[in-house]
Order: sequence, then structure tokens, then C-alpha cells
Amino acid sequence: MRVPDADLFNPQSVMDSDFSPGGASASASVDPDFGFAFDDSNFSDRTLRIEIMPDLPETKSDGGGCCSIADWARNRKRRREDFKKENDFIGQSEEQILNCNLPYTVDGVTYENQDEEAMAMVEESPSDIGLNSNQIGNDSIYNNDSSKNMDCSKVLRVKTIHISSPILAAKSPFFYKLFSNGMKESEQRHVTLRIHASEETALLDLLSFMYSNTLSTTTPTALLDVLMAADKFEVASCMRYCSRLLRNLPMTCESALLYLDLPSSVLMADAVQPLTDAAKQFLAVRYKDITKFQEEVLNLPLTGIEAVFSSDDLQVASEDAVYDFVLKWARTHYPKLEERRGIFATRLSRVIRFPYMTCRKLKKVLTCIDFDPELASKVVLEALFFKSEMPHRQRALAAEEANATYRRFVERAYKYRPVKVVEFELPRQQCVVYLDLKREECTHLFPAGRVYSQAFHLGGQGFFLSAHCNMDQQSSFHCFGLFLGMQERGSVTFAVDYEFAARSKPTEDYVSKYKGNYTFTGGKAVGYRNLFGIPWTAFMSDDSIYFINGILHLRAELTIRQ
Repeated sequence: MRVPDADLFNPQSVMDSDFSPGGASASASVDPDFGFAFDDSNFSDRTLRIEIMPDLPETKSDGGGCCSIADWARNRKRRREDFKKENDFIGQSEEQILNCNLPYTVDGVTYENQDEEAMAMVEESPSDIGLNSNQIGNDSIYNNDSSKNMDCSKVLRVKTIHISSPILAAKSPFFYKLFSNGMKESEQRHVTLRIHASEETALLDLLSFMYSNTLSTTTPTALLDVLMAADKFEVASCMRYCSRLLRNLPMTCESALLYLDLPSSVLMADAVQPLTDAAKQFLAVRYKDITKFQEEVLNLPLTGIEAVFSSDDLQVASEDAVYDFVLKWARTHYPKLEERRGIFATRLSRVIRFPYMTCRKLKKVLTCIDFDPELASKVVLEALFFKSEMPHRQRALAAEEANATYRRFVERAYKYRPVKVVEFELPRQQCVVYLDLKREECTHLFPAGRVYSQAFHLGGQGFFLSAHCNMDQQSSFHCFGLFLGMQERGSVTFAVDYEFAARSKPTEDYVSKYKGNYTFTGGKAVGYRNLFGIPWTAFMSDDSIYFINGILHLRAELTIRQ
């Protein structure tokens, strides 16, 4: 296969297309297949000598390998904790070691490194030569102290592979820099790579992929190992390939959490983004209704909590409930106050949509010891400013966050709909409550559904509004009803004057629809079964005068009777 208008052996031009956003998804399908040349001396210009070193005792897998995602995760975690990411290369005939953290040093002359990723070379004696290739997290450390994690005297076995430097350089910036840095090692025909035994299979699969653009392995654990190797050696096309295969495998909570915890380097993060997005979506869908999985969600790690609570479709009673749950999770997983404050400041505060919390709960945020006072003031002020905005401005702010990971101003699918409340103490205790319902929400009420508002308070008592699709008093047709209820149960009585109103066309002003008074006792509700005096079909019709830009605007005024 030939790529039109491309010089296949110009590494920079091929890498540019391989790593460019526009060519990312198609690179594997258009790249030429050089599988016939893999480990063939007739098509190779260098020799790669791979020294296989024993794993540390803690990282040896039981029973000859990882057979499950859980085994892989445990083994990978130990390796990440015990190993440093060290990539040292040897030009054997000149007995040289490359160290990326040092300036160029040749014959006692030091040249300052203007490119932070450029290679450096330090002359060493034969006894000190070693190449380590280990990893922790996203940090790369090149170290010429080979005795740190690998004992040079304990080479288990050696594999020698014939390689083509143009092919490897075209696939990997790592190899491109190795073969083209202008120093003596770029001219050497022999390169020695020292790795741990647990990395052997993955590295060989990776090298084969760089020639053929395909992998023979299909198991999750093997693909994860190749993905890690591809990340280490900067082979973005292989990372995308592994990511696509893993996305096509059945997802579980265990695998989703593992994908979210992969230590991908910053430069290659885009290559695995589709996989992590799929993992987040899986967790968000599985735990959509957290009331059914409270204990399970409470045991999720931080990455899982972020995935679940970043979802717009989370089914919760209110944002107050989100705040309470996240606070409980933080106190469980971060018992130390200082650590808890830190995790709220850097991670957890982003998943709570403070603008949709009630004012009563926002007051509690200001005095919550789990939040740094400065952070608490910031999120509460931001929430209050949002609440004070006009509806069109609120929608504009939400639209601006359409593609953001954390969407503070986007309303979730709350079971209890948010309300705006204006309270008055004089001349009489009174509150005005505004409840907006989308046309889609009203559609879902038919034929006998209900939707409740968040609680609001008057005179120390909790109230709520509920919108219904019910039959009219003569049970002849469905209609829209609105009711006012008091939360407290028991012997409490409370006398209230109330009035229901709704915006309507053409003036779009609030028009009074029903007035009354009622002496509440705990758990009772009062209202009107047919608020608009029309059948449900007329209320929901396309030319309905009550939906303005797809929104039904309701208002309730409550006044304590003297």
C-alpha cells in the first residue's frame, strides 16, 4: 500500500500525520504494512539487543501471568510503586549511555540543552553500562545508575532483533530522537535495551505492531500491557489501536476504574481519551440512580466518583443530596481534615453544582469545616450570582459549558425540581416561589405522573409544590394540576393564604389562576386539579399559550395568615 504524496522514510512527515488530530483515527488503516520486514536482516539497518532482567520479587505474577483484570491491576500497582521509569540506551560499540536529564557532555565539554526533550550522552566505562526502562505514573526518569533497580549480572536471557530505524522512527518520537540526535550513538548499528521480564511480551508485540499496524493478542490484560509499553515508547498509533480494541470488549466496573487509573503520559493523553471517555460513560450509566447503589458508590475510588457525579443524567433528589453524599464519601476516604480540604479544593468541588443547591444548604457550606473558607466563599458567591441572573442569562452560561468536563451551570435531571424563592418578613411573613418546567418534563407526566419541587420554607415550616397530570373532577379528561404541600408530619397546624399564577402569551406576564387559603396539618396538600381549565391535549398543543420557548413558568405566593 502506498500513501499518496508522502515520503514514507521521512520520519518527521510520517510522525506529523500520525500524531495530528485529524489523522489520528485513520492512521492505522492508511499506514503501509511492513510486517514482512520485521526481524529480517535483509530489510534492517540495526540490531536491537534486548536484555531480559528478573522482576522484583513484589512484582512477579503468581502462576505465570495475569489472567484477569484484577490480577493485572494489582500487579501493575505494585510495579508502579516499586519501579522508576528509567530509559537508558547503549551504543555498544562506543560504550555510551544516553541520559535525557543531563546536558550534552562529550570529551569534557558541556553543551547546554535548548530542547528540554533532547537527548544527552555521557561516556561511561564498560562495567557501568546499563539500560533501564521502568515507569511510575506519568513521570519519566532516565538514570545511568543501572544498579538501582536492575543487577547487570542477572540477565535472564537475551533476545536479538533486526530492526529498521526509519520504520521505528516513523512510528515513535522516542526512537526518532534516538536515531537522529546527531551524536555518535545515532550512527551505531547496535542498540541494547534492558527491560524487566514482565515487559518482554508487550515490547515484542509493540515492535511487531510498528511494522504491521496490527496485534495478534486480544485479551484485556495483554492489550493493557501493550498500551503501557506504547505509552512508554511514545507510539501513539498503537495506543489508539489498543484503546479501540479495549473499548470493543465488554466493560465492567473493574475494568472501567482501571482504565481511568492508567498512568498515561501527558503528551499521549489524547490517544487513550476515547477509552477513558467510554469508561466514564459506563460508570455514569451504571450508577445513574445512586439511591439503588449507595454502598457500592460509597466504595468507589476518586476517579469513579468524578465519573459518576460529573454526569448530567444523574438521578438524584436534588443537588443538596449530591453535596451530602460527596461530603460523606470524602469523610470516609480522607479522614484527615487537611487531606480532605485538599481533595475538595483540587477535585471534588468540581463535581458539585453549587448554583442548583438551596440557599439553606449553601449557608451550611459556608460553615463546613471540610472546605477551605476561601473556597467555600467562592463557590457560594458564584452560586448566588447565578441564581440572581435572568433565565436567558442562565441558559447562556449553561450553553458555554456544553463541552466542558465539569459543568457547574448545567441542570441535572433532579427528582425534585429547583425553585427560586423570594422571602419577605414585613409587613407579613410571605414568600414567592418560582418553578419552571420544560415541555419534555410535562410530556412525561402523562397519564398519571407527578413532579415535585425542592423544599422551601416559610415561618420555619417546609413546603413543596407538585405538578400532576390527573383527571378532572368529573373524570372526563386528563388535565394539568398544581398542588401545595407541607413537609412536616404530626400535630403541627399552619394557616396560609396562597395564590397560583402562570406566564401566558401574548403578554408573557404572570396571570393569576387560583387563590385560596388552607390550614395545613403535617403531610397534607392543597391545590387545583385543572389549573388552566382546559384538557391536557390543549395544554400540551404546539400553540399552547402557556409554554414560552418550551418552558412552563409557574409562580406560587404564600402568606402566613394572621
